[in-house]
Amino acid sequence: MEIYKKQSLSETFKVYFDQRMLKILLLGAISGFPWVIIGSSLSLWLQEDGLSRSTIGWAGLIFAVYAFNYLWAPIIDRVRIPWLTKKVGHRRGWIIVMQSLILLSLISWSLINPTSNLTLVISIGLIIAIASATQDITVDALRIEQIGEHEGKSMQAGAAMAVVGWWTGYKLGGVVALNSAEFFQQAGFQNYWQITFLILGIVIIFCNICLMFVNESQSTNRVESQRQTDEMIENKLGYSNFLTKIFSWLAGTVVGPVISFFKKNGFNIAIAILGFVFLFKIGEAFLGRMSVIFYKEIGFTKSDIALYSKGLGWITTVIFTLLGGLFAIRSGVIKAMFVSGILMASTNLLFSLLAWSGKSELLFAIAVIFDDMAAAFATVAFVAFISMLVDRTYTATQYALLASIGTAGRTTLAASSGALVDWLNGDWGIFFIITAIMVIPSLIFLYMIKGKLRLND
Repeated sequence: MEIYKKQSLSETFKVYFDQRMLKILLLGAISGFPWVIIGSSLSLWLQEDGLSRSTIGWAGLIFAVYAFNYLWAPIIDRVRIPWLTKKVGHRRGWIIVMQSLILLSLISWSLINPTSNLTLVISIGLIIAIASATQDITVDALRIEQIGEHEGKSMQAGAAMAVVGWWTGYKLGGVVALNSAEFFQQAGFQNYWQITFLILGIVIIFCNICLMFVNESQSTNRVESQRQTDEMIENKLGYSNFLTKIFSWLAGTVVGPVISFFKKNGFNIAIAILGFVFLFKIGEAFLGRMSVIFYKEIGFTKSDIALYSKGLGWITTVIFTLLGGLFAIRSGVIKAMFVSGILMASTNLLFSLLAWSGKSELLFAIAVIFDDMAAAFATVAFVAFISMLVDRTYTATQYALLASIGTAGRTTLAASSGALVDWLNGDWGIFFIITAIMVIPSLIFLYMIKGKLRLND
């Protein structure tokens, strides 16, 4: 009989001291930073130029790009960037190209007035979103490939570190953006947001320097498995010539990852997984899309938002993400999903209380702390969950597919968040109650499939 001794909490925590976790932290920060550019920075820029809540909400549709990045993820799995791939590696080469596009877009924004050039501003924001979404595909693949396929505990710890890194890039990026905008505004600059975007461009350069500290191994197994899939398709065709080789490569690139996912899980379970992933974080997205507008409307300044929502929120997120990772390791990722879903719904109600009580720095701090705690638990569980579902032959494509479906729910539906607040005649309290209810359908899906999932653990 085999006897299993459960690890102590301190022994479990040691997984965070693995050298690979620091590299995953850097990757997470690189991935999270662009969200503050097209999120709170763009929203406040538009609001302070006099645009309506509905316009700002609909401008958030550029985030929908993240919902569809799986469409070109197969290309990123297969295509090598000339020269860069040999110099820095397949994954890192793609990241550098996307970071360069974001930098050029920020420089372009610094030359534009949104009131008279709204279409151009949104178009450049769309370019940033596309570059960021493409970068995320590669960052996630590189992060997953830092850890062995069946290192379940390390994968969950890696998910926690990726989330810490993402929120570090997002929250501290927000601190830089908001404080820079406030500083230049008070200094009397009319184009204070345009100057801020140049400051954010410097951060992008720093991210590229950090990327060089993340090692990338050349995976011959992945290339060989992809080649075998191409050959299998070509053999099915019964011919071997130039055209069939091209068709086989295209079919293997696009269809192979999807076939692998459905074959591993079965059709019904796969559909249920996709339904859960789509619905899980919709309520959080509705709240997040309008939160900075809500803070401004009840009287908080940009510096207040930077302190409480970004600075204090970052500290809270780091602590509770690490704790969430430990919880997922010790209790299992499925249980962690249920707990975090209930936490997300509960903490949204705190914002209703803040809306009804009026401006209160204490209540603001409490709401932000508990909201970030819930978001941290939910995100680390969610990232670990989909990371443990992927086939290493198609890491980038399958992870991008699952992450994109999750983003689809958050972005396409949450784009109507501003319109919902307007429909409620600005009743923020009712709005936040509605966001709390939105998590329930996803938990029903998870309950239906919890005993039938096949995770890499």
